[in-house]
Amino acid sequence: MAVKIRLARMGSKKKPYYRIVAADARSPRDGRFLERLGTYDPAAEKVVLDSPRLAYWRGVGAQPTSTVLRLLRRAEAPAQV
Repeated sequence: MAVKIRLARMGSKKKPYYRIVAADARSPRDGRFLERLGTYDPAAEKVVLDSPRLAYWRGVGAQPTSTVLRLLRRAEAPAQV
């Protein structure tokens, strides 16, 4: 089973809110997932991560999508003043 770390869209119309999830690559975008790893709020540009669980999934071979990889890099970088 190939596992992807990707975004699942939540929220209402015109006000998106995303969950960062570990999901089977064959499941639909907002469908079944294995575990919730964090959230991303584009309105506030805020990323909240469950770092130990994210490290676990990356350790067992889960591949993040390009969008999630960009969010992870942004969350790890120190804030620019």
